[in-house]
Amino acid sequence: MKYIISIILIFNISLVNANEIFNLLKIPNLEIYNTNSSNGLRYLYAEKNFKIGLKKNIYCDRSKKNNLDKKYPVIEKNLDKYNADFLIKNNLKFIILCENLSVSSINTGGVPNILKRSLILDINFNQKYFERMIHHEFFHMIQAKHNMIFDEALWSKFNKASFKYADCSTCSDRTDLSVYKNTDGFLTEYSKSIPSEDMAEIFSFLMTNKELVEKKIENDLILKNKVKYLKKNLKLIDNNFIF
Repeated sequence: MKYIISIILIFNISLVNANEIFNLLKIPNLEIYNTNSSNGLRYLYAEKNFKIGLKKNIYCDRSKKNNLDKKYPVIEKNLDKYNADFLIKNNLKFIILCENLSVSSINTGGVPNILKRSLILDINFNQKYFERMIHHEFFHMIQAKHNMIFDEALWSKFNKASFKYADCSTCSDRTDLSVYKNTDGFLTEYSKSIPSEDMAEIFSFLMTNKELVEKKIENDLILKNKVKYLKKNLKLIDNNFIF
């Protein structure tokens, strides 16, 4: 099955109950999984299936306990790469874990929401790309919070003049997440969908396989310029940020 990694939608707590969680996030049937993470993230899980959104088009199944316990260490390990200060600067506080996430019947790895400071993650997402997906999703929050820094028009100019992105990620058939052998400016086919997905894909590789990216940019000037642009602008958000 092909996946769209993400669809973008444009508090510090110590003790919370179900009603308080709902009032904060407007997602029903959530329970606490862990609120003692090293960087202040609050991990919640779906006890029952839920539908949310103005048109109730965001759907996710409840988290099965054995599956949640298996996937949580991987999620925490990846999100622990970000310190509390960086998370605050990019409006991320709550991680909601559920299964088989979809938006308008399209399977998706995550739904970020900077207004609710939340990121919904599908713990059943393709395990081959699961760790990359986590960082990809968080980058969408970074870009949404700092949209003046990550200029998509400028980004598009890095590409060859003959290349054109699609009008939207969901109307593109460029969905493959496997890494290209010959990059020619793009790490994956999904990078070619729209500029924000291109940025998020590169960011996800830098967070999970920096060595691969460094090798690829040796013979790819376009990709090298994109990586340089991301690194420079992330430093504008937090000068201490490192991959």
